[in-house]
Amino acid sequence: MEFLYRAKQQSGELVEGKIEAPSEDQAVTLLHQKNLVVLSLEPVQKGLLGQDLLSAFNKPSKKDVVMFTRQMATLVDADVPLVEGLYTMARQVEKESFRKVILSIASSIEGGASLSVALSEHGKVFGKFYISLVRTGEVSGKLQNALSYLADYLERSSSLNSKIRGALTYPAFILCAMIVITIILMTTVLPQLLSIIKDAGVTDLPFTTKILVAGTGFINKFIIPLLVIIIGLVFGFFYSIKTPRGRERFDNFKVKMPQFGKVVRNLYLARVAETLSTLIKAGVPILEGLTITSDVVGNVIYKRILSEAVENVRGGGTISEIFEKYKEFPALFTSMLAIGEKTGRTDFMLENIFKFYKTESENDVQNLSQLIEPVLILILGVGVAGLVSAVLLPIYSLVGAG
Repeated sequence: MEFLYRAKQQSGELVEGKIEAPSEDQAVTLLHQKNLVVLSLEPVQKGLLGQDLLSAFNKPSKKDVVMFTRQMATLVDADVPLVEGLYTMARQVEKESFRKVILSIASSIEGGASLSVALSEHGKVFGKFYISLVRTGEVSGKLQNALSYLADYLERSSSLNSKIRGALTYPAFILCAMIVITIILMTTVLPQLLSIIKDAGVTDLPFTTKILVAGTGFINKFIIPLLVIIIGLVFGFFYSIKTPRGRERFDNFKVKMPQFGKVVRNLYLARVAETLSTLIKAGVPILEGLTITSDVVGNVIYKRILSEAVENVRGGGTISEIFEKYKEFPALFTSMLAIGEKTGRTDFMLENIFKFYKTESENDVQNLSQLIEPVLILILGVGVAGLVSAVLLPIYSLVGAG
């Protein structure tokens, strides 16, 4: 959310501006961290026509954030003043929406805020994980290392996501094309062909033709109710996964799906290992690291397990003690983590766990895509064969009778 504020600096000068924060309380906290006395704070009311449509379709991407982080690490390592470096990057950025974000960060730092505080004003762009790692780098005096860890982490995540998308793009395209072509045929082409056959007086129709006639007639008769039902189901699904119970059921279904469940599970395991390893290497305390990992893992089931691990570690236990109680974490994961905890090399072991499950998930996705493609082609072939037989056989019998 964006808020309009009026505040007073320590010098007594009045300032006005906009600040982005998840809530009003957090907006006030951010302004206090910038040594401002808040006089008024109002949420920005944005109607549909008042929104910046260009910005809506031109939001900062993960690639923009990766490049920004890598450049920041280089600038800090070269001892370039932070504000000067930010203004330099802003001039080079092509995307207007991201340029505004960088200029806002530079302006906040000029006003006395730290880099982590300035970044937290744009939480939707950078996220809790990013901001926490930067804050840790500032406190420890190793900001350059923290930014390098971040850049590496974001690049690895982006690379993995790109490989997954690339492997699934072709099967998804074929499936969508099949659905669209089927709808067009059933609503436009087939009714005309079948009406010709019906008008010609062919009575002894093949079984496939009878099925096609019944299906085409049903779809054309109830097309609007069917569309309403489909749209209702889609909206109902997205509404249900926004509720805690619905979200838990959906996340549980994802990791238990036949064939696909293993792929999804390996992706979550890789994410947990990589995120926690990166945080530990950057110097984030283990309790805070587990909490942040639970927030970014993206699955309610794994979040609950990680939250339980936080309480266990706080009570003097280990992470692996909790993980080994749940089948969502395989024995290989927990045993390697237990060894890392005993030897004091948890971050090193987590990094190796990430590499293993990253490779496993990439191979699984590739194998699935190779399996899906022939299955789709087989379905397409069977559909075309049934369609041809349903349409051509009556025509041949009509020609033969003539």
